[in-house]
Amino acid sequence: MRHFFIMILCLLFTSCGTDKLHRIPEKFYQKQWCAEAAGQAEVSLSDGTRCDCITATHAVEFDFAPKWAEAIGQALRYSMLTGKRAGIVLILKSKADQTHIKRLTETIQHHNLPIDILQTIDAQPPNQNDIK
Repeated sequence: MRHFFIMILCLLFTSCGTDKLHRIPEKFYQKQWCAEAAGQAEVSLSDGTRCDCITATHAVEFDFAPKWAEAIGQALRYSMLTGKRAGIVLILKSKADQTHIKRLTETIQHHNLPIDILQTIDAQPPNQNDIK
């Protein structure tokens, strides 16, 4: 019975994946980038949504690379509500995420969307004291 219990715990731990257990939230990268860009983070807009970062020129959406398509819609919405240019910052967790940047870039170019890809961030585990 003891071995069965240990096996169940091991399965639960590995099925959760250490990546999810130690995942750094989008907000960590958002706050850091926004501060460096002299922007304002988490700005409430007239429709009740919250723009990740507003700078002097852009309304910026942050997302992990697999959510590139969602980022397009959110960035365009924030741009419409603020009158600023739409911007996207993608957070990359692996080299495979380069595919998502390519898809985002191709979609923006094909449809001539008024969106700037401001930066891509390679997700590196920061010092735990830096995450707040």
